[in-house]
Amino acid sequence: MVLLGSVSLSAVVTDQAVAATQIRVVVNKEAVTSYQVQLRQAFLKLRRSPATAEAATNELIDEVIKRQEMRRRGVSVPDAAVDAAFANFAKQNKLSEAQLGQVFSQAGFTAAGFKEYIRVQMGWGQVVRMNTQQAERLSEQDVVQRMLQQGGKKPSTTEYMLQQVIFVVPEGSAKERRTGEANSMRQRFRSCNETVQLAQGLRDVTVRDLGRITQPELPPRWKDEVSRLSTGGTTRPQVTERGVEFIAVCSARNVSDDRAAQLVYQAQDLESLSQNAEPDAALLKRLRDAATIVRR
Repeated sequence: MVLLGSVSLSAVVTDQAVAATQIRVVVNKEAVTSYQVQLRQAFLKLRRSPATAEAATNELIDEVIKRQEMRRRGVSVPDAAVDAAFANFAKQNKLSEAQLGQVFSQAGFTAAGFKEYIRVQMGWGQVVRMNTQQAERLSEQDVVQRMLQQGGKKPSTTEYMLQQVIFVVPEGSAKERRTGEANSMRQRFRSCNETVQLAQGLRDVTVRDLGRITQPELPPRWKDEVSRLSTGGTTRPQVTERGVEFIAVCSARNVSDDRAAQLVYQAQDLESLSQNAEPDAALLKRLRDAATIVRR
């Protein structure tokens, strides 16, 4: 979502409006109020989407269902990750965070509401990935059958030994400064045997050995960049919920065994699924069909 043009709608939410709010929908015993619908209509207008009460209500119903599924699966998104996404969105629109908050306020929406929207979007992405991976998990028999179909040839993949270097960002500190410190350390990095020694002279830096991870198991955030690196390489720093961090490749080797075959086939299936279908829409429809939704 990118904000375009100037905002002409000016709405001030009064105490009386909040007090007069009514329950419009109950989703699995969780209420959606008329005040929430009003805010979402304003948000839809900012997104240049149809902003009827019905459209706002339907989007809120979906959001409640997504949030409930996040709780059921134990998915939570840290405030730091949400704040970083909010700051990045403001930057993309050439606004400060305060200016973005003012845009929302003038439109009858809130910065807090947008942050909650971000949180649900990020968490729902995790839920969809978890659901898809569970659905596409292959058994040992499936792997053998796939290999036989391909002439008995066992696929190979790259297995990495990785380290994670985290520069903690204290509250009120500038992320840009810590990013600069992370880049400075990367320039001096030669091997994982020296990482702890390099970090000793720095403040609030954590080094974690991640152990052996195959290419299909790499987190999406790091996958493309790590896949291009060889032993002794490092990724560019990224701002995460933990601070500013980068990944170092301690070693990389080609492996071809039953576990590697299983992971490669699963990765291929997941990629095919993401190209040919919408797993998020399918999951949401299933959850919505099973939900108890009472409109008032």
